[in-house]
This record gives sequence, C-alpha cells and structure tokens, in this order.
Amino acid sequence: MPLFARLTRLARERATGPTAAAVDRFQPLLTPQAMRDAEARWFAAGHDSFALMQVAGTRVAEAAAAMLGRSGGRITVLAGPGNNGGDGLVAACRLREKGATVTVVALGDSAAWAGDAARARDLWAGPILPPDADLGDADLLIDALFGIGLSRPLAGPAADLVARATASRVPTLAVDIASGIDAATGAVLGVAIEARATVTFHAAKPGHWLLPGRRHTGALHVADIGLPATPTELFLNGPGLWHLPMPLPDTHKYARGGAVVWSGPELQTGASRLAARAALRAGAGAVLLVGAAAALRVHAAHLTAVMLREADAQGVACLLAEPRWRAACVGPGAGAGVRGVAEAALASGKALVLDADALTAFAGEAAALAKLVRQHDRPVVLTPHEGEFARLFPGLGGSKLDRARAAAAATGAVVVLKGPDTVVAAPDGRAAIDAGAPPWLATAGSGDVLAGWITGLLAQGLEGFAAAGAGVWLHGAIAAELGPGLTAEDLLDHAPFRRAWERGTR
Repeated sequence: MPLFARLTRLARERATGPTAAAVDRFQPLLTPQAMRDAEARWFAAGHDSFALMQVAGTRVAEAAAAMLGRSGGRITVLAGPGNNGGDGLVAACRLREKGATVTVVALGDSAAWAGDAARARDLWAGPILPPDADLGDADLLIDALFGIGLSRPLAGPAADLVARATASRVPTLAVDIASGIDAATGAVLGVAIEARATVTFHAAKPGHWLLPGRRHTGALHVADIGLPATPTELFLNGPGLWHLPMPLPDTHKYARGGAVVWSGPELQTGASRLAARAALRAGAGAVLLVGAAAALRVHAAHLTAVMLREADAQGVACLLAEPRWRAACVGPGAGAGVRGVAEAALASGKALVLDADALTAFAGEAAALAKLVRQHDRPVVLTPHEGEFARLFPGLGGSKLDRARAAAAATGAVVVLKGPDTVVAAPDGRAAIDAGAPPWLATAGSGDVLAGWITGLLAQGLEGFAAAGAGVWLHGAIAAELGPGLTAEDLLDHAPFRRAWERGTR
C-alpha cells in the first residue's frame, strides 16, 4: 500500500487507536538510549553521521510529499538547534528541490547550532525566521524541534511555538517523535505537538505507543535509514512475537489441556463464569469451575460445556494434582477467602493466572507472592489494572513500562499491566506494548474474559509471555471488530473470535 494511503488510513483512527493492520505483526521497539547506542556503534564502525542525517531528512521529505499528495505546496519547517532540527533542514532542502515553497522557523540563534545540525543549516540557502513568525498560511508543518532526547518540560519560546503550531490546526508531520513527548515514557513534557503523522527512524520508540504519547503521534511510519538490525527485548505486541497453538489431528480434549477456574460466591458468579467460558473458547480441551455448592447451582443454570465441581482450597489442591488439569485461574469475582485458594494453586506447580481479588489478597505483600511463585518452574501470569497494581506494588514508580518490568522481575511472574496501552512484561526482561485495545473494552467483565483466554492458552502449553501477549492481542482485535456497544459476553461469540484467530495465524 502506498505510504500516503497508509498514513491517511491510520490517521483517521487516531481517536480509537491504530487499525487492525497496524498491530497484526509485532515490531521491535527501541528505547531512546538503545537508539543512541545503535547510532554510536554505527559511527564507531567508520560511518559518517552527517550522511545518516541526510538519509533521515530525505525520508522526512518523502513522507511530507506523500501527506500532501503532490511535490509542491507550502511547507513550514519548525527546526530546533539539535540533530532533529538538522533532519528538518535537510528535508526542507529536498522539498524545495522538488518544487515546494518552504519556510523555516527556528529556535535559538545561529551560535546555538553545532555539529551535523550546523552543517544542515549551512545547506539551507533561504531565510530562517524567528520562533514568533506567523504559521497560518502553510499546507503542512514539519515538526523538527525536539527529538527523542527531550527530557525536561518545554518552556519559553519553545513551548509558545508548540502551542501556536497546535492552535493553527495545520496538519503536522513530526520528525522522530512529536516535540514535547518523552520518547521513553509517552509523557507530555509541559506541552506537545499534536501530529497528524510521525516519521521515526530505524525502530519505533515506547513513547509512540504508550499513552498519552500515542495520541500525539498520529499515523506512525518507521523509516529505514540503513542501520543494521538492533537486538531488543522490547516489542509492539502482535502475531510473530508469539504463535497461537494449533491442535494435532489426533488430539483429544485432555491432550489439548484442561483448565480449572475458581468460582466466586453465590451472588458473584458472573466473573468466574466469563473466565471459564473464555478458557474454553481459547482452546482448552476441558474447563472445570470449582467452588461452593450454592454458587455452582447458579452456574448450572447458565453453562453446558463447562464442568462443575464442589471444592474448597484443599479440594483445588487435590484437583490440580491430576495431570489433566494443566492451568488454573483464580481471582475473577472470587470474593473473601481467595488467598487460600491462590496459595493452593501456586503450590500445585501448575500454570496459573491470578486476577482481580486474588491480586488484592496479596496487597502490599508482593515479596510473599514472589516466594510462592518461585517455588516451581512454571508460568504465573498476574493481570492487574492500575488500581490493583498500586495495591500490590505500593510505591513502585516510573513509567508504565518500567513499573511492569520491575514487578515482573521482582515476582518471577509475567505481569499484564492492563489499560488502553497494556504492557506485558516477563521476568527475563522481555516486554511488549499493546496498541490494539479500543475504548469499547472499558466495560464490566472484559478483564475476566482476558484472564480466561490467557488461562486457556496456558493450558495448551504456551509459555507465560506468549500466552499473555496472545490473549491481550485477541482481546483488542475482537473488541475492535465488535465496536460500540460490545459487552463482555459479546467477546466470547465464535465468529469474531474465529476471525481474530485466523488473523493471528497468518
């Protein structure tokens, strides 16, 4: 698909997130420091840094022409005194060569420009206007003020220029990342450009996909500038990062894996029932709901394929000693007394998802939970939303990505820190940011379905990071198809699930 068509299609969906195609394949992500290290290695190998800037600027010019749909037009480049501004000035030269009317508005005086940025400024033969210049007559703004190195809030003339650029409503193409966005965390540093599209180099950065940075990025295009592939443990979640399990032709239900789900009390059965149905839909060959007799009578009025068995915490331990039950889910709607059940499930050595009430039961006792997790070599997945995370890990600060990674390392569990920019983090350092969740998922019961899907995938033998990533991706893909008005029950319908599964196996 042509670049302009792709950018335009993605930009139309900024309000609800990227299109399905944007998240149908995983992408490597690099932190700002990892990107700087990759460039440093390239330059240390004898490659010219200014040549790399010229390639980057040319890619920006190509994207600008694609956004305009023609080689001409009126373009204003907003240039900072660093290398981001240098990229913008190279783009200005290329666009003017192609017939565009280009104006350059720059921060700082000439003495502030140095190194490659100064060389790029010397290429520009036209005038350079001060930061208070009028922006209103442009067809396109190119934001080349600040790149991925920004670490402090914008102030003074820089903040004023960014505010005026946003107020102008002129479509804006950001160079590397929208100025004012922290490329590591996605945080807005005072004020930030609201870009229609962004061209970044070599690999996307966390701040492109973590909120609120994602809302300022617009359609994201990752431009190849010739750097070699860079190893990373950070990804945009999507198929290829994991593979959905496919049963063998001669399989049977217990060969596909059995899952046990703990039921809540009589008047709180809905959440665990959603999780059980989700585990079955995700491919577990058999699912067993266990709990008090009164609760099971309620379940019996709603369920057919899901089996029921009366049990307490000790009974759960006995059940999980049976080889056919490979995974368990404890927490959705579990109510009081769930900690004993969670401890029994942890002691079983079976793959386990702890959600909702099971997480709150360990509030402020992450070290005790970690000790139980590390007793066995098996996957444990924790699925907190922000409130549950704060209760379980009080005082743990940093970006969403940093907090999820720290929690995973501390507990030995895979942590799914849920939200519109869910982060999946593994104890070994791997992490993925998911960008496929539409706002329609903010509805009661959707998290219970997610817990069940992850449980069903674990029962089929997926390792923890893969099961969590696949479950999160399916969650967003199905919700995006269903759209406004979805309820948690809708997520379990076979047709949208099947279509998402097929997308995930292409």
